[in-house]
Amino acid sequence: MTTNTSLMRREILEIPQAVDRLLTHGAQDIAKAAQAVRDLDPGVVITVARGSSDHVCTYLKYATELLLGIPVASVGPSIASIYGAPLRLAGGLCLSVSQSGQSPDIVEMARTARRDGALSIAITNDAASPLAEVSSYTLDMHAGVERSVAATKTFVTAAVAGLLLLAEWRGDDALRAAIHALPKQLEAASAIDWPEVRAAITGEQSLFTLGRGPVWAISNEAALKFKETCQIHAESYSSAEVLHGPVSIVDQGFVVLGFAAGDAAEQSLAGITDQISAKGARVFTTSSQVRHATAIEHVRTDHPLTDPIALIVSFYAMVERIATSRGINPDLPRHLKKVTQTL
Repeated sequence: MTTNTSLMRREILEIPQAVDRLLTHGAQDIAKAAQAVRDLDPGVVITVARGSSDHVCTYLKYATELLLGIPVASVGPSIASIYGAPLRLAGGLCLSVSQSGQSPDIVEMARTARRDGALSIAITNDAASPLAEVSSYTLDMHAGVERSVAATKTFVTAAVAGLLLLAEWRGDDALRAAIHALPKQLEAASAIDWPEVRAAITGEQSLFTLGRGPVWAISNEAALKFKETCQIHAESYSSAEVLHGPVSIVDQGFVVLGFAAGDAAEQSLAGITDQISAKGARVFTTSSQVRHATAIEHVRTDHPLTDPIALIVSFYAMVERIATSRGINPDLPRHLKKVTQTL
């Protein structure tokens, strides 16, 4: 590894070890929190987060609804921090996600959710953070220090921690096994960096990312990282929504990156990316079911709900290369800092 390797690149390569560390050292706390959730048997879940952490929550929303049939809603932290409005949360679960655990609005929403009757669980990389202090249970990401401003290790470990919580809550042995198989699969995923996509994006300043279901959260995270690390304007859409207006800006050579997991939405997403490809766009999709779009290399895991985690690791490997090829330091995106504190 050369001295010129970015921190972001190093942290991407550390993801398999970080996930293994989470599974080794964090499983007991996750099991305890899951038991508390089972005892509560909540009828509703709310999530509290911003940025990449909010994309983790979108992923966990779909996973919760698919696995447990419990509706999940994202609540804006300003409901508590600015408006001071109480919520009827008795018997509910509040799941807060924050890498630093320091943002005042996230902390206040978690605190008031607990006050208003919810069981409050925090997923954070700092078990001594203010967010941990106000929550009923804390799930430590065990990601280790993440120095790059762009979150990579913490996004993945937060998603894995939340998914393992759901697996324990449901008593789902198949999902547990798939989660524990992730470290080796993520190592393979980190070696994939989509050179054909990188070549297509060269010189481009605007593109779409697509997903559907749990993998739509990965599309959202990818669009954010394009903006954050590459200064590329990227918009994320559900494949069910992109034909309802956004597709009108697609012209010859427009780049689209479609994320597909091995689940019930794959065929539909592949069909939509084929339609967009037929309009002259350069469309790349993580599916072998496409006919006109370009299928790109990807790692399929042992469960449809763990597939999205492998996809984001490959995306991170690619986007870091795009940033550095453009002469941009992905560790220090302009106008940004590691901990964002909002009220």
